[in-house]
Amino acid sequence: MTQTAPARHISRTTLYFFGALGGILFGYDLGVISGVLPFIGKLWALTSWDKGVITASLSVGAIVGALFSSRTNEALGRRRTIMVAAAIVIVGTLAATFSPTFALLVISRLIIGLGIGLSSSTVPTYLSELAPARLRGAMGALNQIFIVLGILIAFLVSYWLGPVSAWRWMFAGAIVPAAILLVGLVFLPETPRWLVKNGREEEARRVLASAHGNSVNLDEEINTINEVIRLDTEEKPRLRDLFSGFVRPMLVVALLLAIGQQFSGVNAINAYFPTMLIGLGFATQAALLSGVLLGVTKFLFTAWVVFVVDRWGRKPLLLIGNVIMVITLVAAGLVVLNVHDTGTRGILMLVMMVLYLVGYELGWGAVVWVMMSEVFPLKFRAAGMGVSSVVLWAATGIVSAVFPIISDPKSLGIGGSMFLFAGINVVLFVLTKWLVPETKGRSLEQIELDLRARQGVAAKS
Repeated sequence: MTQTAPARHISRTTLYFFGALGGILFGYDLGVISGVLPFIGKLWALTSWDKGVITASLSVGAIVGALFSSRTNEALGRRRTIMVAAAIVIVGTLAATFSPTFALLVISRLIIGLGIGLSSSTVPTYLSELAPARLRGAMGALNQIFIVLGILIAFLVSYWLGPVSAWRWMFAGAIVPAAILLVGLVFLPETPRWLVKNGREEEARRVLASAHGNSVNLDEEINTINEVIRLDTEEKPRLRDLFSGFVRPMLVVALLLAIGQQFSGVNAINAYFPTMLIGLGFATQAALLSGVLLGVTKFLFTAWVVFVVDRWGRKPLLLIGNVIMVITLVAAGLVVLNVHDTGTRGILMLVMMVLYLVGYELGWGAVVWVMMSEVFPLKFRAAGMGVSSVVLWAATGIVSAVFPIISDPKSLGIGGSMFLFAGINVVLFVLTKWLVPETKGRSLEQIELDLRARQGVAAKS
């Protein structure tokens, strides 16, 4: 059996850094459109519908990428799937940078979305399968840190290039993290669970030793992985099995998390906040600077969550986040409807949105991707993450496309939109309290074996 060099000597810091770097691709391409829209909106005289289309096109491409992620994960492995995603993003970014028309820019964003969809549904799985149970929440949150770092970088680049209206260079910035990710993953290993499943046990041992250090009993860990694989291969996996038996409750949880993360309203804020402020009377550059402040808030609180997610637990953070988001969204709606001085209204809206993002990053930002990768059994992990990512990106696309229309003064307006999102967050609080389990401090195999035991499908001797 031929062994690969990356599994032999690699620091855990490097391993997790490059594993989570895919989040920057996700974040940058989500965030950069907020800086681009004010300029191309004027250049091409875009309507509210046009703005929704060009923003949502990334999500549409991501849905396609997520649909293919299950097959590519199983056939190529987690590592190579992320490498393919990075290459696709580079191609799409180059096309977006030089797009001469609105239509071609939409197509370019679709291509970028394809790579983002592959990456976003694979990186959390890659991290969760490499990290020991005691650190898995922190490592999953690390992915979210990189996502919000990507958004922050996009906001900074937009603010820096705003005075010269260099929106094409704003798009081009995504090439840098994509290239670093592509090169870095050449030197990283595949996950031990995928290696064992594909008959490469000795290589899996090397990866476990490298990623977990002295904290893991290699024989015990390999035996546990083999036991779960044996259970999972007793019958051929079928996509429809996600909707039946002991897997179905976890699919419901994953879909609730996926839909809730986006219907909470976050990408309406990420993509349109500068446009919202401009509509409320702010100057373009001041609006872009406000976006930078939002990005800094997202980054700081996501980084803090890394230190508490494995102590406080996933579910409490989700619930706390919902409460904060409801309060700040209601307050933001009241500000828009009742404060008429432009400067005061803009400052109060900025304060409310900063506090809103505090709530979001405490819970639904950092926790969702962690839990979605935790709740599925190994047999269905790739398929489950693929389905969940498709639904998440569909929800992102709906919010991105609809928000410019519903926030138009002829419709609900910005104030009414804030109230709508607040109501959705109340519903999410109730559903989370009722349906979402706690998964902190348990290995992926323990979670699966417990689920099997509850449903009467435990291992047979």
